[in-house]
Amino acid sequence: MVFATNLGFPRMGGNRELKKLVENYWSGKVDEKALLSGAKTIRTEHWNIQKNAGVQDGHIPANDFSFYDQVLDHLHIFNVIPQKYQGLQFPLEAYFAMGRGLQKEGIDVPAMEMKKWFDTNYHFIVPEFTSNQEFSLRSRKPIDEFLEAKAAGIKTRPVLIGPVSFLRLGKAAKGQNFEPISLLDKLLPVYEELLRELVSAGAEWVQLDEPVLTFDLPAEAKEQYRKAYAKLSAVSGVKILVANYFGRLGDNLDIVANLPVSGLHIDLARAPEELDAVVKVAKDKKLVLSLGVINGRNIWKADLDAAIKIVKKASDVLGSDNVLVAPSCSMLHTPHSLEAEVKMDKQILDWLSFSVQKLDELVVIAKAINQGEDAVKEALTANRASMNARRTSPLIHNKDVQAEMKAVTENMFKRKSAFAVRAAAQKTKLNLPSFPTTTVGSFPQTKEVRVARQKLKKGEWTQAEYETFIKAETDKCIRFQEKVGLDMLVHGEFERNDMVEYFGENLKGYVFSQNGWVQSYGSRCVKPPIIYGDVSRPEPMTVFWSTYAQKQTTKPMKGMLTGPVTMLQWSFVRDDQPRSDTAFQLALAIRKEVQDLEAAGIPAIQIDEPAIREGLPLRHSDWEAYLKWAARAFLLSSTGVEDTTQIHTHMCYSDFNDIFSTIQALDADAITIENSKSDLKLLHAFEQYGYTNGIGPGLYDIHSPRVPSQDEMRERLQEMLKYLKKDLVWVNPDCGLKTRGWPETEKALDNMCRVAESFRAAK
Repeated sequence: MVFATNLGFPRMGGNRELKKLVENYWSGKVDEKALLSGAKTIRTEHWNIQKNAGVQDGHIPANDFSFYDQVLDHLHIFNVIPQKYQGLQFPLEAYFAMGRGLQKEGIDVPAMEMKKWFDTNYHFIVPEFTSNQEFSLRSRKPIDEFLEAKAAGIKTRPVLIGPVSFLRLGKAAKGQNFEPISLLDKLLPVYEELLRELVSAGAEWVQLDEPVLTFDLPAEAKEQYRKAYAKLSAVSGVKILVANYFGRLGDNLDIVANLPVSGLHIDLARAPEELDAVVKVAKDKKLVLSLGVINGRNIWKADLDAAIKIVKKASDVLGSDNVLVAPSCSMLHTPHSLEAEVKMDKQILDWLSFSVQKLDELVVIAKAINQGEDAVKEALTANRASMNARRTSPLIHNKDVQAEMKAVTENMFKRKSAFAVRAAAQKTKLNLPSFPTTTVGSFPQTKEVRVARQKLKKGEWTQAEYETFIKAETDKCIRFQEKVGLDMLVHGEFERNDMVEYFGENLKGYVFSQNGWVQSYGSRCVKPPIIYGDVSRPEPMTVFWSTYAQKQTTKPMKGMLTGPVTMLQWSFVRDDQPRSDTAFQLALAIRKEVQDLEAAGIPAIQIDEPAIREGLPLRHSDWEAYLKWAARAFLLSSTGVEDTTQIHTHMCYSDFNDIFSTIQALDADAITIENSKSDLKLLHAFEQYGYTNGIGPGLYDIHSPRVPSQDEMRERLQEMLKYLKKDLVWVNPDCGLKTRGWPETEKALDNMCRVAESFRAAK
């Protein structure tokens, strides 16, 4: 029989129960016992959802739950605890300090570096290894959670990050120069020990995720994989399923083909062209093949007829007992369930599938193969109707947008003058000091701000009452910025719920879920908008609040926008046209907003593009095409202004060496970057390639409540000047301040401004 299986389930819960639980623990509202008990309740509920949907017993994932991040979990499992955290209480104090930093009662440790998980908007904690790293099985989390499910009557398939991916995703500790993969021989015995304990606990299958197989790997990776899986597969009684996702195996199929494992998972949402080659390998090597036919990263209903055809093709060759039906990747990246979506347009709602609904799709496909399509006739008929309705719906296509796209000319992709000319004009207009200070945009979204937004939504406040409140918050924010001495101000974004959702709510072609939350990092969740059709801007989106703020101060005010590539990357995107076409539609809408802000007297406009690097394809051969249209989308959005208008952009968690030519091609007057967690290594690229425009490396980490001292900031800024020309340097935090509280924000920005003043005085 073909089995319906899963690679991972969203952690947060249908109503973000985990987020609330963890944040209550951080704030001291619940104790450790309540935290652990609440987590157990969430896990059990999720296992039962999958079992009741029909996911095969023994193939329901375990150890996919995490309080913060699955990679951070593995650091604790294998006792990879950097020295600075070893004096903290194990496990929870050390665990959360590694994720978010800790500052209390003589303890002051920063968070570990965080990066985007491949090309998703999920962030993971980067493993940090020393050359003399020792490994041991310190946390029994995978075993404990398997036994917990077993006690609840559910047999699960434990999920681990594979050893090669675990090491290759890590970095050497500061000051050390070695490749973490060199530690493989020392790590493998601990993996073997863990597998033996899982088998002893009753596990039959263990899923080892090896997503680095989507990368261009060096020649020595083949031997590393051979060595690793020869040892792990020798553990008596274990069946290993190696899972690759987020892209094609490509030439790494040769690596996989020679692994002595029991099963292989492939992502057919991203690499459908690999089916025939992988089926041949599976047949030759007698592998069980897990087919990722349901897209685990998007929210559109699957074409069940097409999926059944794929699964049938594989099962005809391999035999149904050797085929598993699965999502393309963990469902971590899709919302929990459509059950709460009672306000969405019914026609669009009929096109969607969240995680719980994807389970149903998996079960229908397996049942169709096992019992014949007549056994699921009703489900297939409904699915065909949904597919046809979406293809033919007049909601999708907008003739005016299509005409605007055809009218785009090459002159719309470049500024009127070179940066040197613009910089001189802007210096005269803005009259900023050396080492100008600014922030990346948002200020703390307090409970009062969130309550006010809810009152408006519920009809408890009128629009006028809400605007009065937001004006008061904006005024307070401006007065604080003036008091602390910031040079380029922002309005604080108190009217915005999210940097993508806010704009999507003001654009046509978007629809919004009520409860479509997905995890971004830690307890931080986002609710991505859904792009279902052609995108256009009916009216100005930000001009009212930016002009209101500018009237409250004599200092220059930045207008704050989200760029087209980030709008694309952080939305659930229509899959019926090229992503580049949707990006250009977004760019045209943002271009109009930029021009309206300039006309309204806003002297500087920031167009955030934190997701450009995130969208970079995982294979080098695909980079050029993506980077070309991504850069052109930004230019289309930003270049329709005069030389005196200063264009800023912001990027975070980027390996800038990969995309430096694209950063230069954006031709922004100033770029702010996340840099505080990366030991300044990102700045090497700006030095190496000679960046000539304004740049503001993040002086401190906003993802932690920790407040760095003036001495610490001063030292960081001094280090930055080893790589950057001081006349180009801006002084700013590394990201927006939305998730922080006012007390730490005030202290940190005060320290930052004092440091900038000291550098001016010393100039």
